[in-house]
Amino acid sequence: MGLTPEQLKKVVAEAGLPAFTAKQIASWLYAKKVRSIDEMTNLSKDARAWLSERYEVGLIPYSECFTSHDGTKKYLFPVAEGEMVEAVMIPDGERKTLCVSSQAGCKMGCKFCMTGRGGWHGNLSVAAILSQFFAVDEADQLTGTVFMGMGEPFDNYEAVASVLEVLTADWGLGWSPKRITVSTIGVLPQLKRYLEEQKCHLAVSLHNPFPEERLEMMPVQKVWDSKAVVDLLKQYDFSGQRRVSFEYTMFAGWNDDKRHSDALARLLRGLECRVNLIRFHQIPDFPYTCSPDFVMEQFRDRLSAQGITTTIRKSMGEDILAACGLLAGKHKQS
Repeated sequence: MGLTPEQLKKVVAEAGLPAFTAKQIASWLYAKKVRSIDEMTNLSKDARAWLSERYEVGLIPYSECFTSHDGTKKYLFPVAEGEMVEAVMIPDGERKTLCVSSQAGCKMGCKFCMTGRGGWHGNLSVAAILSQFFAVDEADQLTGTVFMGMGEPFDNYEAVASVLEVLTADWGLGWSPKRITVSTIGVLPQLKRYLEEQKCHLAVSLHNPFPEERLEMMPVQKVWDSKAVVDLLKQYDFSGQRRVSFEYTMFAGWNDDKRHSDALARLLRGLECRVNLIRFHQIPDFPYTCSPDFVMEQFRDRLSAQGITTTIRKSMGEDILAACGLLAGKHKQS
């Protein structure tokens, strides 16, 4: 899993098979979603035996699944060294969106995020990320995905870029880039690469328009300044197929007043974008709580009045610890 037809040509050449066999294997992997080489029945028995001795499909099945009262499902996937990562299927009418993880844990250390609190335990391979798409029960019903699970996608950019290729290529799943959103905290070097190389949507975790206040919660601010991130984005056109949004978690008394909404509007002025207001979900040993609904509505309305499209994101899966900021992978293999 994860190899392109060009890369698979090297495998079939090693096996002494015709070059067109690479396309056949790609079709078995991505269109037919087989779980073993032996299922690739248009390959000869000898070819399958040779491949099985040296390779495996690489699909990682999930080990557990939890279902919320609202239909959200959290899947646990075992990865290297006994760690678990989590993927979340979010239903919305006919839509089924998969929130995927790109790392086991996270290096970024945001104080309000359970994933960051647990530290970083390694990057996921291309196959481990793709397994989240192929192994969930809704694999053939997914309408979109967000890379907003465990980890910072741009801290594992090469693997994420390879996954995006599989998702969007004709020989892969053939998805439109408009079905995919990748979230980042603002890792500038990889952000620039993403903007140049990819056509998928982008979401930036912002959470506070004032650099010194953002630094209190998000250590990344010291390395990659939020204004520099926004200034880079203003060099690109987001009025067409690709969309940029800003994730803004609401904390009572910290980032939810008129001063913050006005500063956020000034920061984003001139950039075609939207702001998603997110309810904060309480975590242990953390002093802040979520802003009341009426405060979130006032914040939304002030931004909207200044020309910033703003929505309040519906909270899903909180009862199974699947909502924003709650993924921790703490169900480890025994």
